[in-house]
Amino acid sequence: MVTQRWLAVGLTGFLLVACGGPGSADSKPTLTTTATTTVTAGPSPSEITPPPSTQTGVVPNVVGLNHQLAQDTMQAAGFYFLTEEDATGQGRALLNDRNWVVVTQSPAPGTQAPPDTKITLRSKKIGE
Repeated sequence: MVTQRWLAVGLTGFLLVACGGPGSADSKPTLTTTATTTVTAGPSPSEITPPPSTQTGVVPNVVGLNHQLAQDTMQAAGFYFLTEEDATGQGRALLNDRNWVVVTQSPAPGTQAPPDTKITLRSKKIGE
């Protein structure tokens, strides 16, 4: 945990002088007030590590489904760390997921895996 100290200074340097002006016998002393505030910051995002998941689920079989339905199926099973690749090796982006069909997936269908497992769906355009 990181602790930072900040110094706030207020009402500094006020010289209260009576109607007689500077240097008169009616001048009053300077009033100075200092306040200290302690701010405690939590850990930085890079210091936060989620605890390992103790739950596992079964990776569904989505080979042969259109890419959008495959993603929906994975999320319904509790898997949200999804990546996608053009299975033809052309490196194309899957812009309209419904026009693509999943040809392979990793990990394999039926595998027991925690919900934070990276799922890779390799797809090609329908009809290729």
